[in-house]
Amino acid sequence: MARLLLPMSMLSLLSIGAIFGFFYAWVCSTMWGLDATDPRTAIAAMQAMNTSVRNAVFFPAFFLTPIILAATAFIAARQSRNKSAVHFGLAAILYIVGALLVTATVNVPMNEALAEVAVPTDIGSAREIWQDYSASWQVWNLLRTILSGVCLILTGLAIYFLNSESA
Repeated sequence: MARLLLPMSMLSLLSIGAIFGFFYAWVCSTMWGLDATDPRTAIAAMQAMNTSVRNAVFFPAFFLTPIILAATAFIAARQSRNKSAVHFGLAAILYIVGALLVTATVNVPMNEALAEVAVPTDIGSAREIWQDYSASWQVWNLLRTILSGVCLILTGLAIYFLNSESA
């Protein structure tokens, strides 16, 4: 099990980094781009993106990250790397609560509701639908982004503490 700690630590860093980057990209480019376009186009594009994100590439980063973090915490604890174990474990818990559950209880239901919307031909109606959706969705995505960023920092600290803790 001693040989697993370093690769699992790197996998933890990679997986939480990937999901943080995914959420961050929505914050700083995707949603701003959609907000700047015709709201009819924004609605249709968001519907298409929400459908396409459920894929085999997204699955490991989104769903396996807390499992990887928890497994790394377990391995670190078994090696008496307690500071590291705590940080990996906190990252796993915070990710579950702050990203996975927020996504499942807020963002996904919003996405499913938007999927049911027929894109209006009237730009005023489309603008109202898009503005209501986008503003709220972005608040919740910002929360996921910030908390995933905190998880990334916790993971980095866990790896840093590996050097200061004796095996």
